[in-house]
Amino acid sequence: MAHYDLLAIGTGPAGQKAAVQAAKLGKKVGIIERKEVVGGVCINTGTIPSKSLREAVLYLSGFRQRSLYGAGYRLKHTITIEDLAFRANHVIKNEIQIVENQMARNHVDMLYGSASFVDPHRLEIRHSSGTAEHTADFIVIAVGTEPARPADVPFDDDRVIDTDGLLRLQRIPESIVIVGGGVIGTEYASILAALGVPVVLIDKRPRLLEFVDAEIIDALQRQMQEIGVTLYHNEEVSGIKTQADGLVHVSLQEAKAITATTLMYAVGRVGASDGLGLERVGLTADARGRLAVNEHFQTAVPHIYAAGDIIGFPALASTSMQQGRHAACHAFGQPDRTDTALLPYGIYSIPEISMVGRTEEELTLANVPFGVGIARYREIARGQLIGDDTGMLKLLFHRQTLEVLGVHAIGEGATELIHIGQAVMAYRGKIDYFIDTVFNYPTLAECYKVAALDGINRLPRPWPPHE
Repeated sequence: MAHYDLLAIGTGPAGQKAAVQAAKLGKKVGIIERKEVVGGVCINTGTIPSKSLREAVLYLSGFRQRSLYGAGYRLKHTITIEDLAFRANHVIKNEIQIVENQMARNHVDMLYGSASFVDPHRLEIRHSSGTAEHTADFIVIAVGTEPARPADVPFDDDRVIDTDGLLRLQRIPESIVIVGGGVIGTEYASILAALGVPVVLIDKRPRLLEFVDAEIIDALQRQMQEIGVTLYHNEEVSGIKTQADGLVHVSLQEAKAITATTLMYAVGRVGASDGLGLERVGLTADARGRLAVNEHFQTAVPHIYAAGDIIGFPALASTSMQQGRHAACHAFGQPDRTDTALLPYGIYSIPEISMVGRTEEELTLANVPFGVGIARYREIARGQLIGDDTGMLKLLFHRQTLEVLGVHAIGEGATELIHIGQAVMAYRGKIDYFIDTVFNYPTLAECYKVAALDGINRLPRPWPPHE
Protein backbone atom coordinates (compact mmCIF):
# COMPACT_ATOMS: atom_id res chain seq x y z
CA MET A 1 0.00 0.00 0.00
CA ALA A 2 1.19 3.50 -0.83
CA HIS A 3 -0.15 6.92 0.01
CA TYR A 4 -0.34 9.60 -2.68
CA ASP A 5 -1.09 13.28 -2.67
CA LEU A 6 -3.22 12.69 -5.77
CA LEU A 7 -4.48 9.63 -7.61
CA ALA A 8 -6.02 9.97 -11.05
CA ILE A 9 -8.30 7.21 -12.35
CA GLY A 10 -7.90 7.02 -16.12
CA THR A 11 -5.05 7.93 -18.46
CA GLY A 12 -7.05 9.88 -21.03
CA PRO A 13 -6.54 13.62 -21.53
CA ALA A 14 -8.12 14.67 -18.21
CA GLY A 15 -6.26 12.11 -16.10
CA GLN A 16 -2.95 12.80 -17.85
CA LYS A 17 -3.05 16.54 -17.30
CA ALA A 18 -4.30 16.26 -13.71
CA ALA A 19 -1.43 13.91 -12.89
CA VAL A 20 1.27 15.97 -14.61
CA GLN A 21 0.04 19.24 -13.11
CA ALA A 22 0.08 17.78 -9.61
CA ALA A 23 3.56 16.36 -10.24
CA LYS A 24 4.78 19.78 -11.42
CA LEU A 25 3.67 21.11 -8.03
CA GLY A 26 6.00 18.64 -6.33
CA LYS A 27 3.30 16.20 -5.26
CA LYS A 28 3.44 12.42 -5.12
CA VAL A 29 1.13 11.26 -7.89
CA GLY A 30 -0.19 7.98 -9.25
CA ILE A 31 -2.36 7.34 -12.29
CA ILE A 32 -4.49 4.23 -12.76
CA GLU A 33 -5.27 2.54 -16.08
CA ARG A 34 -7.56 -0.48 -16.37
CA LYS A 35 -6.36 -1.44 -19.86
CA GLU A 36 -2.96 -2.62 -20.98
CA VAL A 37 -2.17 0.64 -22.76
CA VAL A 38 -2.42 4.28 -21.70
CA GLY A 39 -4.31 7.06 -23.43
CA GLY A 40 -7.93 6.14 -22.86
CA VAL A 41 -10.58 6.59 -25.54
CA CYS A 42 -8.79 9.65 -26.95
CA ILE A 43 -5.70 7.76 -28.13
CA ASN A 44 -6.97 4.22 -28.57
CA THR A 45 -10.51 4.26 -29.94
CA GLY A 46 -11.75 7.83 -30.34
CA THR A 47 -10.07 11.11 -31.22
CA ILE A 48 -6.71 9.93 -32.55
CA PRO A 49 -7.96 6.88 -34.51
CA SER A 50 -10.87 8.78 -36.10
CA LYS A 51 -8.69 11.74 -37.08
CA SER A 52 -6.00 9.39 -38.37
CA LEU A 53 -8.65 7.64 -40.44
CA ARG A 54 -9.77 11.00 -41.81
CA GLU A 55 -6.25 11.98 -42.85
CA ALA A 56 -5.66 8.58 -44.46
CA VAL A 57 -8.88 8.86 -46.46
CA LEU A 58 -8.13 12.41 -47.59
CA TYR A 59 -4.62 11.43 -48.67
CA LEU A 60 -5.22 8.06 -50.32
CA SER A 61 -8.44 9.09 -52.06
CA GLY A 62 -6.91 12.31 -53.39
CA PHE A 63 -10.02 14.10 -52.15
CA ARG A 64 -8.27 17.41 -51.39
CA GLN A 65 -6.99 17.71 -54.96
CA ARG A 66 -10.16 16.90 -56.89
CA SER A 67 -11.22 20.49 -57.46
CA LEU A 68 -7.87 21.01 -59.21
CA TYR A 69 -7.35 17.70 -61.00
CA GLY A 70 -10.92 16.49 -61.53
CA ALA A 71 -13.46 14.34 -59.69
CA GLY A 72 -11.79 11.14 -60.87
CA TYR A 73 -8.41 11.97 -59.31
CA ARG A 74 -7.29 9.32 -56.81
CA LEU A 75 -3.88 8.60 -55.32
CA LYS A 76 -4.63 4.91 -54.71
CA HIS A 77 -7.38 3.19 -56.65
CA THR A 78 -7.87 0.20 -54.35
CA ILE A 79 -7.90 1.26 -50.71
CA THR A 80 -8.10 -1.45 -48.04
CA ILE A 81 -8.90 -1.38 -44.35
CA GLU A 82 -5.21 -2.17 -43.78
CA ASP A 83 -4.27 1.02 -45.63
CA LEU A 84 -6.54 3.03 -43.36
CA ALA A 85 -5.43 1.28 -40.18
CA PHE A 86 -1.73 1.74 -40.96
CA ARG A 87 -1.71 5.46 -40.25
CA ALA A 88 -3.92 5.08 -37.17
CA ASN A 89 -1.73 2.36 -35.70
CA HIS A 90 1.41 4.39 -36.36
CA VAL A 91 0.03 7.51 -34.65
CA ILE A 92 -1.48 5.54 -31.76
CA LYS A 93 1.84 3.82 -31.06
CA ASN A 94 3.68 7.14 -31.00
CA GLU A 95 1.06 8.83 -28.83
CA ILE A 96 1.20 6.00 -26.30
CA GLN A 97 4.98 6.36 -26.09
CA ILE A 98 4.64 10.12 -25.60
CA VAL A 99 2.24 9.67 -22.68
CA GLU A 100 4.36 6.94 -21.06
CA ASN A 101 7.48 9.10 -21.38
CA GLN A 102 5.67 12.11 -19.97
CA MET A 103 4.57 10.16 -16.90
CA ALA A 104 8.07 8.76 -16.39
CA ARG A 105 9.68 12.20 -16.77
CA ASN A 106 7.38 13.64 -14.13
CA HIS A 107 7.78 10.66 -11.76
CA VAL A 108 4.10 9.74 -11.93
CA ASP A 109 3.56 6.13 -10.84
CA MET A 110 1.72 4.02 -13.42
CA LEU A 111 -0.74 1.65 -11.73
CA TYR A 112 -2.50 -0.88 -13.94
CA GLY A 113 -5.84 -2.41 -13.01
CA SER A 114 -9.51 -1.62 -12.39
CA ALA A 115 -10.00 0.90 -9.59
CA SER A 116 -12.91 1.04 -7.16
CA PHE A 117 -13.49 2.99 -3.98
CA VAL A 118 -13.12 1.25 -0.62
CA ASP A 119 -13.72 4.49 1.28
CA PRO A 120 -13.41 8.19 0.38
CA HIS A 121 -9.61 8.15 0.48
CA ARG A 122 -8.86 4.52 -0.42
CA LEU A 123 -8.90 2.77 -3.78
CA GLU A 124 -8.69 -0.93 -4.52
CA ILE A 125 -6.92 -1.76 -7.79
CA ARG A 126 -7.66 -5.19 -9.25
CA HIS A 127 -5.31 -6.66 -11.83
CA SER A 128 -4.85 -10.13 -13.26
CA SER A 129 -1.74 -10.49 -11.11
CA GLY A 130 -3.50 -9.54 -7.87
CA THR A 131 -5.09 -6.75 -5.86
CA ALA A 132 -3.58 -3.69 -4.20
CA GLU A 133 -4.91 -0.80 -2.17
CA HIS A 134 -3.67 2.78 -2.20
CA THR A 135 -4.79 5.95 -0.45
CA ALA A 136 -4.73 9.57 -1.54
CA ASP A 137 -5.53 13.02 -0.22
CA PHE A 138 -7.21 13.89 -3.52
CA ILE A 139 -8.69 11.69 -6.22
CA VAL A 140 -9.57 12.69 -9.80
CA ILE A 141 -12.11 10.49 -11.61
CA ALA A 142 -11.28 10.67 -15.32
CA VAL A 143 -12.59 7.36 -16.62
CA GLY A 144 -14.20 8.73 -19.77
CA THR A 145 -17.10 7.17 -21.65
CA GLU A 146 -18.10 4.12 -23.65
CA PRO A 147 -20.40 3.82 -26.68
CA ALA A 148 -24.05 3.34 -25.78
CA ARG A 149 -25.11 -0.21 -26.68
CA PRO A 150 -28.89 -0.56 -26.18
CA ALA A 151 -30.18 -4.09 -25.73
CA ASP A 152 -32.51 -3.84 -28.74
CA VAL A 153 -29.65 -3.18 -31.17
CA PRO A 154 -28.17 -6.50 -32.42
CA PHE A 155 -24.47 -5.64 -32.13
CA ASP A 156 -22.22 -8.32 -33.58
CA ASP A 157 -19.09 -6.16 -34.14
CA ASP A 158 -19.16 -7.13 -37.81
CA ARG A 159 -22.34 -6.01 -39.55
CA VAL A 160 -23.68 -3.95 -36.62
CA ILE A 161 -21.00 -1.94 -34.84
CA ASP A 162 -20.65 0.89 -32.36
CA THR A 163 -18.51 3.97 -32.93
CA ASP A 164 -15.38 2.23 -31.64
CA GLY A 165 -15.69 -0.63 -34.10
CA LEU A 166 -14.87 0.73 -37.55
CA LEU A 167 -11.12 0.10 -37.61
CA ARG A 168 -11.64 -3.37 -36.15
CA LEU A 169 -13.58 -4.44 -39.24
CA GLN A 170 -11.93 -6.86 -41.67
CA ARG A 171 -13.02 -4.83 -44.70
CA ILE A 172 -14.22 -1.42 -45.76
CA PRO A 173 -18.04 -1.46 -45.77
CA GLU A 174 -19.67 -1.68 -49.18
CA SER A 175 -22.44 0.54 -47.82
CA ILE A 176 -23.27 1.84 -44.37
CA VAL A 177 -26.17 3.25 -42.37
CA ILE A 178 -25.14 5.51 -39.49
CA VAL A 179 -27.74 6.03 -36.79
CA GLY A 180 -27.18 9.31 -34.99
CA GLY A 181 -26.17 12.69 -36.41
CA GLY A 182 -24.07 13.94 -33.52
CA VAL A 183 -20.40 14.85 -33.80
CA ILE A 184 -19.15 11.27 -34.15
CA GLY A 185 -21.85 10.19 -36.59
CA THR A 186 -21.36 13.28 -38.74
CA GLU A 187 -17.58 12.85 -38.83
CA TYR A 188 -17.70 9.18 -39.81
CA ALA A 189 -20.46 9.75 -42.38
CA SER A 190 -18.44 12.34 -44.27
CA ILE A 191 -15.15 10.42 -43.96
CA LEU A 192 -16.62 7.22 -45.41
CA ALA A 193 -18.45 9.11 -48.16
CA ALA A 194 -15.17 10.76 -49.20
CA LEU A 195 -13.78 7.24 -49.54
CA GLY A 196 -16.60 6.39 -51.95
CA VAL A 197 -18.79 4.35 -49.59
CA PRO A 198 -22.56 4.98 -49.99
CA VAL A 199 -23.67 6.45 -46.64
CA VAL A 200 -27.11 6.98 -45.12
CA LEU A 201 -27.11 9.16 -41.99
CA ILE A 202 -30.27 9.05 -39.86
CA ASP A 203 -31.01 11.60 -37.15
CA LYS A 204 -34.15 12.45 -35.23
CA ARG A 205 -33.40 16.19 -35.20
CA PRO A 206 -34.31 18.66 -37.99
CA ARG A 207 -30.65 19.34 -38.79
CA LEU A 208 -27.20 18.18 -37.80
CA LEU A 209 -25.34 19.59 -34.79
CA GLU A 210 -27.89 22.08 -33.56
CA PHE A 211 -25.38 23.87 -31.31
CA VAL A 212 -23.43 25.04 -34.39
CA ASP A 213 -24.32 28.15 -36.41
CA ALA A 214 -27.16 27.30 -38.82
CA GLU A 215 -25.48 28.81 -41.90
CA ILE A 216 -22.35 26.72 -41.29
CA ILE A 217 -24.44 23.57 -40.89
CA ASP A 218 -26.39 24.32 -44.07
CA ALA A 219 -23.07 24.52 -45.91
CA LEU A 220 -21.85 21.30 -44.28
CA GLN A 221 -25.01 19.39 -45.17
CA ARG A 222 -24.87 20.55 -48.80
CA GLN A 223 -21.26 19.45 -49.14
CA MET A 224 -21.93 16.13 -47.44
CA GLN A 225 -24.76 15.44 -49.85
CA GLU A 226 -22.49 16.33 -52.79
CA ILE A 227 -19.97 13.67 -51.76
CA GLY A 228 -22.61 10.97 -51.36
CA VAL A 229 -24.24 11.18 -47.92
CA THR A 230 -28.00 10.65 -47.89
CA LEU A 231 -29.47 12.55 -44.92
CA TYR A 232 -32.64 11.52 -43.12
CA HIS A 233 -33.77 14.27 -40.72
CA ASN A 234 -36.69 14.08 -38.26
CA GLU A 235 -36.50 10.32 -38.54
CA GLU A 236 -36.08 7.49 -36.05
CA VAL A 237 -35.14 3.85 -36.38
CA SER A 238 -37.88 1.46 -35.32
CA GLY A 239 -36.02 -1.81 -35.91
CA ILE A 240 -32.66 -3.29 -36.90
CA LYS A 241 -32.27 -6.86 -38.18
CA THR A 242 -29.35 -8.74 -39.66
CA GLN A 243 -30.39 -10.88 -42.61
CA ALA A 244 -29.14 -14.18 -43.98
CA ASP A 245 -27.96 -12.49 -47.17
CA GLY A 246 -25.39 -10.54 -45.16
CA LEU A 247 -27.30 -7.24 -45.19
CA VAL A 248 -28.64 -5.18 -42.31
CA HIS A 249 -32.33 -4.29 -42.60
CA VAL A 250 -33.26 -0.94 -41.00
CA SER A 251 -36.91 -0.06 -40.42
CA LEU A 252 -37.80 3.63 -40.08
CA GLN A 253 -40.79 5.29 -38.45
CA GLU A 254 -41.67 7.47 -41.44
CA ALA A 255 -39.61 6.54 -44.49
CA LYS A 256 -39.26 3.21 -46.27
CA ALA A 257 -36.92 0.58 -44.87
CA ILE A 258 -33.33 0.61 -46.09
CA THR A 259 -30.55 -1.96 -46.23
CA ALA A 260 -26.75 -1.80 -46.10
CA THR A 261 -23.84 -4.14 -45.49
CA THR A 262 -22.98 -2.35 -42.23
CA LEU A 263 -24.75 -0.30 -39.59
CA MET A 264 -22.97 1.98 -37.12
CA TYR A 265 -24.95 2.91 -34.03
CA ALA A 266 -23.75 6.37 -33.00
CA VAL A 267 -26.42 7.59 -30.60
CA GLY A 268 -24.57 8.84 -27.57
CA ARG A 269 -21.99 7.59 -25.11
CA VAL A 270 -22.31 6.69 -21.44
CA GLY A 271 -19.92 7.37 -18.58
CA ALA A 272 -17.65 4.44 -17.69
CA SER A 273 -18.57 4.76 -14.02
CA ASP A 274 -19.84 1.22 -13.44
CA GLY A 275 -17.59 -0.67 -11.08
CA LEU A 276 -16.09 2.40 -9.40
CA GLY A 277 -17.99 1.74 -6.16
CA LEU A 278 -19.32 5.28 -6.09
CA GLU A 279 -22.01 4.30 -3.60
CA ARG A 280 -19.29 3.63 -1.00
CA VAL A 281 -18.33 7.31 -0.99
CA GLY A 282 -21.80 8.81 -1.33
CA LEU A 283 -21.65 9.62 -5.04
CA THR A 284 -24.30 8.74 -7.62
CA ALA A 285 -23.96 8.87 -11.40
CA ASP A 286 -26.88 10.03 -13.53
CA ALA A 287 -28.82 7.80 -15.94
CA ARG A 288 -26.02 8.12 -18.50
CA GLY A 289 -23.26 7.31 -16.04
CA ARG A 290 -22.05 10.89 -15.67
CA LEU A 291 -21.00 12.77 -12.54
CA ALA A 292 -22.06 16.27 -11.50
CA VAL A 293 -19.32 18.75 -10.55
CA ASN A 294 -18.97 22.41 -9.59
CA GLU A 295 -16.97 25.07 -11.40
CA HIS A 296 -13.74 23.63 -9.99
CA PHE A 297 -14.68 20.07 -11.01
CA GLN A 298 -15.32 18.94 -7.43
CA THR A 299 -17.99 16.30 -6.92
CA ALA A 300 -20.31 16.27 -3.92
CA VAL A 301 -17.33 14.90 -1.97
CA PRO A 302 -14.96 17.91 -2.01
CA HIS A 303 -11.65 16.02 -2.21
CA ILE A 304 -12.93 13.85 -5.09
CA TYR A 305 -12.86 15.58 -8.46
CA ALA A 306 -14.17 14.46 -11.85
CA ALA A 307 -13.02 15.72 -15.24
CA GLY A 308 -13.28 14.88 -18.92
CA ASP A 309 -16.08 13.09 -20.71
CA ILE A 310 -17.37 11.56 -17.45
CA ILE A 311 -18.90 14.96 -16.58
CA GLY A 312 -20.63 15.35 -19.95
CA PHE A 313 -20.77 18.24 -22.44
CA PRO A 314 -18.67 19.43 -24.19
CA ALA A 315 -16.74 16.12 -24.00
CA LEU A 316 -13.77 17.29 -26.06
CA ALA A 317 -10.18 16.19 -25.60
CA SER A 318 -9.11 19.83 -25.45
CA THR A 319 -11.56 20.74 -22.69
CA SER A 320 -10.79 17.51 -20.82
CA MET A 321 -7.11 18.44 -20.63
CA GLN A 322 -7.90 21.84 -19.14
CA GLN A 323 -10.44 20.38 -16.73
CA GLY A 324 -7.91 17.90 -15.38
CA ARG A 325 -5.27 20.59 -14.99
CA HIS A 326 -7.76 22.93 -13.31
CA ALA A 327 -8.83 20.21 -10.85
CA ALA A 328 -5.23 19.54 -9.78
CA CYS A 329 -4.50 23.25 -9.35
CA HIS A 330 -7.62 23.75 -7.25
CA ALA A 331 -6.86 20.72 -5.09
CA PHE A 332 -3.49 22.15 -4.07
CA GLY A 333 -4.52 25.78 -3.77
CA GLN A 334 -2.94 27.02 -6.99
CA PRO A 335 -4.71 29.76 -8.98
CA ASP A 336 -6.19 28.65 -12.27
CA ARG A 337 -8.89 29.96 -14.55
CA THR A 338 -10.80 28.35 -17.38
CA ASP A 339 -12.74 30.67 -19.68
CA THR A 340 -15.68 28.45 -20.50
CA ALA A 341 -17.26 31.18 -22.64
CA LEU A 342 -14.44 30.91 -25.17
CA LEU A 343 -14.11 27.18 -25.67
CA PRO A 344 -13.35 26.40 -29.31
CA TYR A 345 -15.20 23.55 -30.94
CA GLY A 346 -13.57 21.53 -33.70
CA ILE A 347 -15.56 18.97 -35.68
CA TYR A 348 -13.47 16.90 -38.07
CA SER A 349 -16.06 16.20 -40.68
CA ILE A 350 -15.26 16.65 -44.36
CA PRO A 351 -15.18 19.61 -44.63
CA GLU A 352 -14.11 20.38 -41.07
CA ILE A 353 -15.94 23.03 -39.08
CA SER A 354 -15.00 25.07 -36.04
CA MET A 355 -16.51 27.77 -33.88
CA VAL A 356 -15.89 29.96 -30.87
CA GLY A 357 -18.27 32.36 -29.15
CA ARG A 358 -21.94 32.89 -29.89
CA THR A 359 -24.07 31.97 -32.88
CA GLU A 360 -26.52 34.14 -34.83
CA GLU A 361 -29.38 32.25 -33.21
CA GLU A 362 -28.10 32.96 -29.69
CA LEU A 363 -27.53 36.64 -30.39
CA THR A 364 -30.97 37.01 -31.94
CA LEU A 365 -32.67 35.41 -28.93
CA ALA A 366 -30.69 37.70 -26.60
CA ASN A 367 -31.70 40.80 -28.64
CA VAL A 368 -28.07 41.73 -29.21
CA PRO A 369 -27.59 44.12 -32.16
CA PHE A 370 -25.03 42.28 -34.26
CA GLY A 371 -23.43 42.49 -37.66
CA VAL A 372 -22.13 39.74 -39.92
CA GLY A 373 -19.04 39.62 -42.09
CA ILE A 374 -18.21 36.71 -44.39
CA ALA A 375 -15.11 35.70 -46.32
CA ARG A 376 -15.22 32.80 -48.76
CA TYR A 377 -12.19 30.71 -49.53
CA ARG A 378 -12.76 31.16 -53.25
CA GLU A 379 -12.01 34.89 -52.72
CA ILE A 380 -8.72 34.09 -50.97
CA ALA A 381 -5.61 33.16 -52.93
CA ARG A 382 -4.72 30.45 -50.43
CA GLY A 383 -8.13 28.88 -50.94
CA GLN A 384 -7.41 28.61 -54.66
CA LEU A 385 -3.93 27.20 -54.02
CA ILE A 386 -5.18 24.39 -51.78
CA GLY A 387 -8.17 23.64 -53.98
CA ASP A 388 -10.89 24.57 -51.47
CA ASP A 389 -13.38 26.87 -53.14
CA THR A 390 -16.29 26.15 -50.78
CA GLY A 391 -14.80 27.11 -47.39
CA MET A 392 -16.05 30.12 -45.43
CA LEU A 393 -15.18 32.24 -42.39
CA LYS A 394 -17.95 34.13 -40.64
CA LEU A 395 -17.51 36.93 -38.07
CA LEU A 396 -20.25 38.10 -35.73
CA PHE A 397 -19.74 41.46 -34.02
CA HIS A 398 -21.64 44.07 -32.02
CA ARG A 399 -23.06 46.70 -34.37
CA GLN A 400 -22.29 49.63 -32.04
CA THR A 401 -19.07 48.64 -30.27
CA LEU A 402 -17.70 46.41 -33.08
CA GLU A 403 -16.59 43.87 -30.45
CA VAL A 404 -16.15 40.37 -31.92
CA LEU A 405 -18.88 38.08 -30.53
CA GLY A 406 -18.40 34.88 -32.51
CA VAL A 407 -16.28 33.26 -35.18
CA HIS A 408 -17.48 30.34 -37.31
CA ALA A 409 -15.54 28.53 -40.02
CA ILE A 410 -15.99 25.67 -42.45
CA GLY A 411 -13.33 24.35 -44.80
CA GLU A 412 -9.75 23.18 -44.88
CA GLY A 413 -7.84 24.34 -41.79
CA ALA A 414 -10.94 25.68 -40.02
CA THR A 415 -9.93 24.16 -36.68
CA GLU A 416 -6.57 25.97 -36.84
CA LEU A 417 -7.95 29.22 -38.22
CA ILE A 418 -10.43 29.63 -35.36
CA HIS A 419 -7.72 30.32 -32.78
CA ILE A 420 -6.95 33.76 -34.24
CA GLY A 421 -10.50 34.84 -33.51
CA GLN A 422 -10.41 33.16 -30.11
CA ALA A 423 -7.33 35.17 -29.09
CA VAL A 424 -8.87 38.46 -30.21
CA MET A 425 -12.12 37.67 -28.38
CA ALA A 426 -10.22 36.84 -25.17
CA TYR A 427 -9.13 40.48 -25.04
CA ARG A 428 -12.55 41.77 -26.11
CA GLY A 429 -11.10 42.89 -29.41
CA LYS A 430 -13.03 44.58 -32.19
CA ILE A 431 -13.18 43.88 -35.89
CA ASP A 432 -10.94 46.96 -36.22
CA TYR A 433 -8.07 44.67 -35.29
CA PHE A 434 -8.56 42.57 -38.39
CA ILE A 435 -8.99 45.62 -40.62
CA ASP A 436 -5.81 47.28 -39.39
CA THR A 437 -3.63 44.15 -39.22
CA VAL A 438 -1.43 42.87 -42.04
CA PHE A 439 -1.66 39.10 -42.58
CA ASN A 440 0.79 36.95 -44.50
CA TYR A 441 -0.14 36.48 -48.15
CA PRO A 442 -1.30 34.03 -49.34
CA THR A 443 -2.82 32.53 -46.17
CA LEU A 444 -6.25 31.53 -44.95
CA ALA A 445 -5.77 34.07 -42.13
CA GLU A 446 -6.56 36.73 -44.73
CA CYS A 447 -10.17 35.62 -44.34
CA TYR A 448 -10.33 37.66 -41.12
CA LYS A 449 -9.52 40.92 -42.91
CA VAL A 450 -11.92 40.18 -45.77
CA ALA A 451 -14.72 39.20 -43.36
CA ALA A 452 -14.14 42.27 -41.18
CA LEU A 453 -14.25 44.60 -44.19
CA ASP A 454 -17.36 42.83 -45.46
CA GLY A 455 -19.02 43.25 -42.09
CA ILE A 456 -18.22 46.92 -41.59
CA ASN A 457 -19.23 47.73 -45.17
CA ARG A 458 -22.69 46.30 -44.49
CA LEU A 459 -23.27 48.81 -41.67
CA PRO A 460 -25.16 52.03 -42.39
CA ARG A 461 -22.89 55.07 -42.67
CA PRO A 462 -21.49 56.83 -40.78
CA TRP A 463 -19.76 53.81 -39.29
CA PRO A 464 -19.16 53.54 -35.55
CA PRO A 465 -15.92 55.30 -34.45
CA HIS A 466 -12.90 53.51 -35.88
CA GLU A 467 -10.15 53.47 -33.24
